[in-house]
Amino acid sequence: MNNQDLAFVFPGQASQYVGMAADFIENFELARDYFKRANDIMEMDLQQVCLHGPEEELKKTFITQPAIFVHSVIAATLLEEHGIQPVAVAGHSLGEYSALVAAGVLDFESGLKLVKQRSRLMFEAGQKRPGSMGAVIGLERDVVLGICESLKDEGIIQPANFNSPGQIALSGEKEVLLKALQLAREKGARKAVELVVSGAFHSPLMQAAEEGLAQALQQTEFADSAIPFYSNVTTESNTSGEAIKELLLHQLTKPVRWEGIIKNMATDGFVHMVEVGPGKVLKGLIKRIDRSVTCELCGTVDQYKAVTGES
Repeated sequence: MNNQDLAFVFPGQASQYVGMAADFIENFELARDYFKRANDIMEMDLQQVCLHGPEEELKKTFITQPAIFVHSVIAATLLEEHGIQPVAVAGHSLGEYSALVAAGVLDFESGLKLVKQRSRLMFEAGQKRPGSMGAVIGLERDVVLGICESLKDEGIIQPANFNSPGQIALSGEKEVLLKALQLAREKGARKAVELVVSGAFHSPLMQAAEEGLAQALQQTEFADSAIPFYSNVTTESNTSGEAIKELLLHQLTKPVRWEGIIKNMATDGFVHMVEVGPGKVLKGLIKRIDRSVTCELCGTVDQYKAVTGES
């Protein structure tokens, strides 16, 4: 594989599944070692939940996020040990932390400690200020923004994720969110449904989590990135460790602008990507954003072998 224009992209919450990382653990000492270190940091048997569930346990935000992070870092490290290294990185929400490990900004332990804090803070913020999220498919961005604008006097509602053309997630107070989804259906959305989540992520309802995370970020050393890191908040590339730290903080209450990230990466010449981690959510989004971009998967041993060319 040609590394000169290769980017790694890392998935966020909702890409988890029971049995994730099982074949990595079975085949690679490195994976077993990473999970042993993760279990110590998490003060629980994260590996056991990844392998055997139950699904309801794995879906809990404060378990889901560390599980995806560990799986993703293992896959990226295995690729890099095989000589396949990215020249740019991006991550979807939580995936930014995995991306920063791949870029050398954070080490594994520091990254996991931050993810542990972030996931608990997000869960707790959702308990303190309940909210919800919804997916809107089949409406133009301006129409969705107009719906949010029309409801702004009724409570908190805003886009949470600009995932791909015609696929936007909303976040906010539940009653206002349900009104927004109803308006979306009336305006011709193919689909407008509430999501099963523990809080209104990427909205002002996460303010308490942002305040808590600020302290954890301040206490963590961020190196400058050796390669371009594309931020959810700005869609632009950045290499400054201190600037990235600030962007990670604001990511909790700002929308994930994934569509803009992929467009900017493609414009900058990064047209070969590997989705590193469980699932294939990002590959589907990337295909809808820019068909000139190719995206392979590396979340299982078979996929790893396909990317590396191993038989």
